[in-house]
Amino acid sequence: QVQLVESGGGLVQPGGSLRLSCAASGFTFRDHAMSWFRQVPGKERESVAIINNIGTWTRYLDSVKGRFTIHRDDSKSIVYLQMNNLKPEDTALYICSTDVDQRYWGRGTQVTVSS
Repeated sequence: QVQLVESGGGLVQPGGSLRLSCAASGFTFRDHAMSWFRQVPGKERESVAIINNIGTWTRYLDSVKGRFTIHRDDSKSIVYLQMNNLKPEDTALYICSTDVDQRYWGRGTQVTVSS
């Protein structure tokens, strides 16, 4: 079965960096685009970044452009989200997702940006 397991979240000061990882299994990783979303209580889940199946195309939420980078390692079936110059408004549960026969979601990893 499809499994997506996120890691790498934590508490970081404004201006700091984190790298999130999403380990995927249960499907042919290299055949599918991968996405990162984020969720804040009381707000709609928003798409943060997406990368195509061969890593040649990416798209970002406007507010994270120039600060976040998505990339993938098909040899390990992992997608990463490098987050630099973090801001308090980046605080959220970050969730990995892919669309195989249906949309699948991980459980998420919490990122808190606070001084």
